[in-house]
Amino acid sequence: MRLPSFILIATLLALGANAQGTVSLDSCRAMALRNNKEIQQAQAKVEVAGYQRREAHAAYLPSVDLEATYIYNARNLALIESDQLLPTKSFNPQTGSYDFNLVTDPATGYPIQVNGQYVPSQVALLPKDALTYNVHNLMAGALTLTQPLYMGGKIKAMNEITRYAEELARTMAVSKAEDVVYDVDVAYWQVVSLVAKQKLAESYVKLVQNLDNDVKAMQQQGVATRANVLNVDVKLNEANVDLTKVNNGVTLARMLLAQRCGLPVNTTFTLADENRNELGMTAQPRQVDMNSVYGRRNDIHSLELATQIYDQKARVERSAMMPSLAAIAAVHLTNPNTYNGFKNRFGGNFSVGAVLKVPIWHWGGLSSKYKAAQVEARIKRLELEDARDKINLQVQQANYRFEEAIKTYNMTQANLAKADENLRIAEVGFKEGVATVDEVTAAQTAWLKANSEKIDAEIDVRLCDTYLSKVTGNMNVYPTLSNQ
Repeated sequence: MRLPSFILIATLLALGANAQGTVSLDSCRAMALRNNKEIQQAQAKVEVAGYQRREAHAAYLPSVDLEATYIYNARNLALIESDQLLPTKSFNPQTGSYDFNLVTDPATGYPIQVNGQYVPSQVALLPKDALTYNVHNLMAGALTLTQPLYMGGKIKAMNEITRYAEELARTMAVSKAEDVVYDVDVAYWQVVSLVAKQKLAESYVKLVQNLDNDVKAMQQQGVATRANVLNVDVKLNEANVDLTKVNNGVTLARMLLAQRCGLPVNTTFTLADENRNELGMTAQPRQVDMNSVYGRRNDIHSLELATQIYDQKARVERSAMMPSLAAIAAVHLTNPNTYNGFKNRFGGNFSVGAVLKVPIWHWGGLSSKYKAAQVEARIKRLELEDARDKINLQVQQANYRFEEAIKTYNMTQANLAKADENLRIAEVGFKEGVATVDEVTAAQTAWLKANSEKIDAEIDVRLCDTYLSKVTGNMNVYPTLSNQ
């Protein structure tokens, strides 16, 4: 299935999500893949590669060409400068051959010479007008058929190159789609993270606001001091400032996500995961098989295709050192008719033949080009080996970071449980008069920090999971694009 079919599916997914009033992660990915200009460029490159493959295949077939020429000449064509007198011959029975008709001396019977030249007794007149032709309007045409028979393997190599190039263009389109999807995932989870922190900031403001009200009431009763009130007021102002920053961050993050999805930056929509208290993660460390990773990575596949392309380019250069043979057939038309006395009418002819070209000596130029192409192919193989080493390191680092993110998330959950209990004890102690305002504010700050770290850890697990899927070649969110 071709890329446009995938885009149609992506459009339907996006429209279905908007009809429900919320946008899921898959819908954001679909909109981004549909609207991204770089993916559209990659699609166009796939089409170009397809046409080039068809062009290379056409070299196997005979080519037919039509050529026509018109020339206007200012003067006629005269084959002789002036009228010509040609000597004649008569048959001599005595010798059995033809002898020139010459003037003879009556006395001697021998031919007479004038200025060393024999004088003919009879001449034939060849008038200039009879050999003057009208070539003011000269027209010629040829219909030629050429069939390559053997080109030293060049045609086959070019067909292989264009086939690999088309597959390479598709692979590059998939790689670009992976980059787009990863960027959308980052922007999506950034919005989810900031929305969660926005709700957390609002809860923290309410928490500090309640404490502020309690402390002011206690001040009126003479239980709390002015310093206690000012301390809580400062905390409340800081909480409101943090809430403002988070609100601005949510707005900017939504704008970035809309831009990544190919929508106007002022587009507003609700994400499916932003209203969930828990994202329900079940992430577990993975066992990575590098051989499978190499088989799935598009950049490795691209380098493999590039290596094969350069191998075929070397064969193209080698074909220049080989003989080439082609059969030709042509129909010619000329006016004036060169086949019938230059009459002003069209005259034609048909011809067939073969063209053989055998390179003999080029001072090492052809072999040098072939050796240079072989070296370029070897360079590509070295790049492939280097890419495998780098990908191995990249995958190991991504896997380590993913496992570290899971451990951090588990620790933040434990810390959050302790922070919740610590805040509960502080609030109860404050109401019973055994805990100070500073202890309550410290417990609130620890609770805020634990919740914020838990949100960051949860989003980090999501992003590390997505990145690990990307570097291991498991980001199969567009099977139609991958299998086209």
